[in-house]
Amino acid sequence: MLVTGHSPAVVKATTRTHGASQSLRSGRVIGCPIDETTLLIIGLGRAMAGEVAIGLGEDQVAMQSAFASNWRLAAPTAQARHGFAVLVPTEAADQPLTTIRLGEEATGAHYIFSPRLASAQEAATLVTASAGPQSAAVVNRLVDVLMAGKVNRRTLMSIAALLQVVHSSDGFVELIGESHDGQIFLQGWSRSMAPGRFQVSMVGNFMPVVAGCDIASFSRPDTPEGASGFVGLFDAGETVSAFDIEGLVFHGTAGWRFAAVHPKKRITNPLETPECIRSTLLRTQSTPDVLLSLRAAANSFDGKETVSSLPYPVRMGVDSAFEADGGNLLVSGWLYDPDGHVEAARLRRRETAVRLDMRWTRLERPDVTDSFKEHPHFVPGPRGEQHAHGFIAHVQLPGGDPGAPLYFELTLRDSRRAFLPVKPTRVSARVAVMRQIGSIDPSNCALPSIVDAQVVPFLNDSERSTPTVGKIQDIGSFDQERSPPIVIGVGESEEHIFPLLALLALDPETRNTPIVVAIPAERFRTQVTRLEELVRFYQLSARLVSANNASDVYDLLEVATQALSCETVVLLSASLIPNGSGWYNKLVARAATLKGSIVSPVLAYEDHSVRWAGNWLDDGSCNQPIVGRYAGYPLKAVTGMPLTRIAAASLECCILPREALLRTGGFSGGYLGSREKGLDLALHLSLSGIDSFLLPSVQMWGCDDTSYRDTPALATLMEQIDRTILMTRWWPASAPEYHFEKKVV
Repeated sequence: MLVTGHSPAVVKATTRTHGASQSLRSGRVIGCPIDETTLLIIGLGRAMAGEVAIGLGEDQVAMQSAFASNWRLAAPTAQARHGFAVLVPTEAADQPLTTIRLGEEATGAHYIFSPRLASAQEAATLVTASAGPQSAAVVNRLVDVLMAGKVNRRTLMSIAALLQVVHSSDGFVELIGESHDGQIFLQGWSRSMAPGRFQVSMVGNFMPVVAGCDIASFSRPDTPEGASGFVGLFDAGETVSAFDIEGLVFHGTAGWRFAAVHPKKRITNPLETPECIRSTLLRTQSTPDVLLSLRAAANSFDGKETVSSLPYPVRMGVDSAFEADGGNLLVSGWLYDPDGHVEAARLRRRETAVRLDMRWTRLERPDVTDSFKEHPHFVPGPRGEQHAHGFIAHVQLPGGDPGAPLYFELTLRDSRRAFLPVKPTRVSARVAVMRQIGSIDPSNCALPSIVDAQVVPFLNDSERSTPTVGKIQDIGSFDQERSPPIVIGVGESEEHIFPLLALLALDPETRNTPIVVAIPAERFRTQVTRLEELVRFYQLSARLVSANNASDVYDLLEVATQALSCETVVLLSASLIPNGSGWYNKLVARAATLKGSIVSPVLAYEDHSVRWAGNWLDDGSCNQPIVGRYAGYPLKAVTGMPLTRIAAASLECCILPREALLRTGGFSGGYLGSREKGLDLALHLSLSGIDSFLLPSVQMWGCDDTSYRDTPALATLMEQIDRTILMTRWWPASAPEYHFEKKVV
C-alpha cells in the first residue's frame, strides 16, 4: 500500500486560513504556545542565537534559559535584516502577553505582542515564508531544544505540526502490528529513516512515549524518488494502543522529521504480526543487532504449536490447565528434555509471562519415558535415566486479557524458541483443585510438595466469587421484624430441609417465626415448588431466596442474610436438627443479654458424643493454635456447663447481629471444605471485637461435612489443605493480636 499524498493531519494543518492575516512586522512579535510551559516567539529584528536574556510584561522579569534561533531575510529592510524564533519557558504561555525584551536590560530590544496567539501550524508557515530555504534548519534547531526537555503530548503535537508544515510528511506508516512482547511493529516508507536503533517518539492519543526503535530498510520500487521502505520494532510496552498512533517524530538522515500514519493503515493482531515480519525479513538491511531482534519477533507465537518440530529430543504436553478468577492458573503436564536443551520454560499471555521452571513441582512420569523408547531420534544421553518429566505449577497472570491466547514458551540454549498453545478450563478455584488433586495418586511422594508449593498458594491467590441474591419469593405472612428470622442454607442434599421444616412447625416457639431458606440458583427452579408446598402445608411464614455463585452452605447463609434488613438473625445449616424444643427462645434470650455478641449451641453426633463445643486458643501448640477442646467427649460432659466465652463461634448454628456478618465481607474463599471456612470468618468476627459464647444448654444434632469426600484418602488430604490455608492466614502472624479471655459468664 503506497501512499504519496498528504495525510489528513497535514491537510488540516495547511488549509487553515485564519492565520493568513498575521504577518511579521518590525517591533512586533507573534506568540505560539508549544505546551503548558513553553512559548515560541517569532519576529523581525537583530540577529540573536543561543541563550538570550529576556523580560516579559511590565515588570520585565529576567529569564536566562530562553533559546533563540535566527535567519537572514531574503529581502532585508531598513528596519530589519534578520528574523528570529525564541523558545521562552514561561508559566504564562496561555495568558495575555503585552511586551517582551530580548537581550540585556540596558541594550535589549523591546517588542509588542500581537493581540492573538498563533497555532503551531501558523507559526511554521510564518517561518517558512520569512526564512525560505533556511526554515528547515531553523525548525530543526528548535526541535532539538524541545526534544531535549520535558516532552508531553501537547509538545509532541506542536513539534509534529512544525515539521509537517516545513517538510510536509517524510513518509507514511502503512502497517502497525501488535505483538505479545509489548513491541509495536511498523512498516511503511520514508525519505529520511535510517537503518539502526534510534529514539523515536510516538504521536497519538496517549501519554508521550519516547523509546528505542529498531529500524531496517528495504528497496521498494513503488516509493517516490529518494525514499525506501522500512520496518521497525518500537518498544512501546503496555502504554500504547496501535489504534491510537497518529505518527512518528524521529531524527533522520537530514534532521528531525515526521512520518504520519495513513488513515487506511492496516493493524494486525499479535498472531498475525509474525507473518508480516517474515514476509519482509529477507529483504531488509540494517545492523546485526537490529536484524536479530527482527528475526526474534518474526519467530514469535502465531497461534501454532512448534515444540514438535524441534530437531532436539524436546517435547511437551499439557494434561490440564484450570483458570480461576484474576488470571490464577493451575497447570499440569510434562516436559521431555532428557539432555537439558531447554534453558527456560514460561507461561505467557500477551505482555505478561511467568517463568515456570523456577517455580514448578516436578514429579515422576515413567509413562512419558516409555512413550519415547521406540523413537531412535529420542535416545537420551547420559542424563536420560531420570523420569521426573511431569510438572504441576501455580501461575498468576494478572491484568491480562483473559480472552488472549495462553501458551508455553520454551527457550533453548541456542536462543531458539518453541511454543505450545494452552486452552485453560475456566472453573472455580475449589473445582480446579479437586480435579487436580483427584488425578494424583495419594501415595505419590511429590504430593506434599505439590500441596505446599502449588495448591495452597493457588487457593490463597484466588479471588472469591461473591455470592449474590437472585430471586426472592415470600410465602405466608413473612415479617422479619416479628422476631429474629431463622436463616437456613440448603446445601447439596435437599432432603435435609424436610425433617427440619417439620420440627420447626411442631415447635410452638418456631411455628410463627420468620424463616429464610437459601437455595443455589441452579437448583432453585426445581426445588422451589416442593418447598413452597411444604411451607404452606406446615403453615409457616418463609422467604425463599435464590443464591448466585454459592459453593457451600456458608455462602447460602450469607446470601440469605443479604436478603434481610432486620437487626439479628439465627443461622442454621439444613444438616442440623434441634435436640428438643425450646432452643430458639434460649438463644434469643441469651443474645438479648449479650448485645452485639454471637451465641452458639453445642453440636453433637447421634451417638451422644460432642462434635463441637467451642473453639479455643491453645497457646502451647504451634500446629493447632485453634482447637475444639471437647470434641469426642460424651455429651453429658458439657451439658451442665454454664454460658462460656470462647475464641470463635460455630456459624453452622448461632445467633448474631446481621450487620456483623456483612460488615466483615462475608465468608472467605479459598477453602475446599466448610469447617475451616466457617472458622475463618468466626475468627474475623472475634478479631473485630465481637465476643463469642457457647451456650451448652442448647444442643443441635448433625454430622460432619462429607460433600467433597470421594475417598477417605482424599478427605484427609482436603482437610490437610484447608488446615494449612487457615494456618497461613491466621498463625503465627495474627496470633498475638488475640486476647480472648477463657472465662465463664
